[in-house]
Amino acid sequence: MSYGYQQQGVFPPGYGGVQANPNAYASGSAAGAYASQGGYGQAPPQPGYGQPAYSGYGSAPPQQAYGYGAAAPAPGYGAPPAPGYGAPPPQPGYGYGAPAPQPGYGHPPPHQPAYGQPPQPGYGQQPPQPTYAQPPGQQYGQAPPQQQPQYAQPAPAPAPAPTQPPAPAPAPAPEPAPAPEPQVKLEHRVSTDASAGAASALPPSAIAQGALIGMVQGMTIETRGTIQPAEDFDAEEMAVKLREAMKGWGSDDKALLQILSSHSAAQRLQMGLFYKTMYGRDLRDDLKSETSGHFEDAIKRMMYDSPHFEAYSLRKAMKGIGSDDSALIEIVCTKSNEEIKEMKRAYEEMFDRRDLEKDIVSETGGRFKRLLVSCIQGNRSESTKVDMAKAKAEAEQLHGAGEKAWFTDSSVFNKILNIRSRAQLIATFKEYRKISSYDITRSIEHSCSGDAKNGYKAVVQCIKDRPTYFAERLYRSMKGLGTDHSTLIRIIISRSEIDLEDIKDRFFDMYNKSLAKMIKDDISGNYKRLLIAICKEG
Repeated sequence: MSYGYQQQGVFPPGYGGVQANPNAYASGSAAGAYASQGGYGQAPPQPGYGQPAYSGYGSAPPQQAYGYGAAAPAPGYGAPPAPGYGAPPPQPGYGYGAPAPQPGYGHPPPHQPAYGQPPQPGYGQQPPQPTYAQPPGQQYGQAPPQQQPQYAQPAPAPAPAPTQPPAPAPAPAPEPAPAPEPQVKLEHRVSTDASAGAASALPPSAIAQGALIGMVQGMTIETRGTIQPAEDFDAEEMAVKLREAMKGWGSDDKALLQILSSHSAAQRLQMGLFYKTMYGRDLRDDLKSETSGHFEDAIKRMMYDSPHFEAYSLRKAMKGIGSDDSALIEIVCTKSNEEIKEMKRAYEEMFDRRDLEKDIVSETGGRFKRLLVSCIQGNRSESTKVDMAKAKAEAEQLHGAGEKAWFTDSSVFNKILNIRSRAQLIATFKEYRKISSYDITRSIEHSCSGDAKNGYKAVVQCIKDRPTYFAERLYRSMKGLGTDHSTLIRIIISRSEIDLEDIKDRFFDMYNKSLAKMIKDDISGNYKRLLIAICKEG
């Protein structure tokens, strides 16, 4: 069959088409109609004019055409236009441009599950879990779910777990020892006010030493002196060495300093006794003749024991015109009951049975006199028990007699500060802080004046921490121009066997400077070397 020309509307045979039947149009068939089907073994009918030829076996059925060059029929009235190439399919509606139908009343909103159905998971959410009594669905790569036993069927016996030896029973914990019941609870507050200074705060060394524990439990904290009794002491040998150091012209000051600063006061008195027995000479007189100035004064005071040293210092403070009130406060207001009784006996012994109380009354007056007389009785309670009700009541009395009163009632301060025990006063000071704007020390500064103020402060400070009080006194004796040599010598020598080591620690904590360094910067000569030797520094 030849194809002289390509008939319009018919696909070429190479593209799956067949030759159009020229008689189909002429027989009066409608344009585009198909020819009648032939019988078995006949050739298939040829497509009409303008229709595509049938494809061969296995080809896709031809699409219906509407004639040569005809466009697709227009959609009916109200139907949406056909989308263009690549456009999304049209959404169903009730007319052109009509919105999608909304669900009726009582129906769930779109994209929501019906009532009673589980919610569908969103993007990134976990798949729905199986409901109660339903087996979980099998996931890809997981083992198939185990078959659950049906109702009234016995469940399969679980596989026996591997047996392990039983763990040994823990040993019973020991019963804790009962904690000791504290006498009173004390809160430690450190004042930051520069005007209060060290008077209202405990230095770190006091806390490390256990001063707070002593306050709370009414305990006596062990103190540390710088001079201890020498071991293997031989009074006769020391007496010989002292004589050799002072024999002839001049004296061996280095030997004197070494001997006197390395033995206790009791041992020095034994040296004096042997010295007088062996040579018929008084050691004090010989030391005085070989020394001078403040060095002589310090050497002479070292030849007394503590009670006689305090008695000597008291007499010197009251002798002559006027009195050294600061020395009286330092000696009388800082002593324990036993120390006061021994000091009074030594005073009578040394000064022709003079009565210490009468001499104090004759040299002082007013509130200050009444405070010293109260202290000199040595009648403070030494009980460790604390009555909190009494502490609160007496804190109110102190507040009413001091801050709240126009004139301070010294009798209330004398009674409470000189009768109550140390533990009871600590509780009272704590209760006072609750009702007052000030600590008890600051309140005394605002309520009192003069020597009475200094005396009450000394009592309170020694109740809290006695080494702190003496450290402050030492600093003031060397601060500024000039030196209070009497105070410096008195404190260094009198506290050397009691708590001078503790005083050194407080001094450094309070003033960031060692006591020995301040002594070196303030005095000189043998006098300086003697005090440094007693302090055991440098």
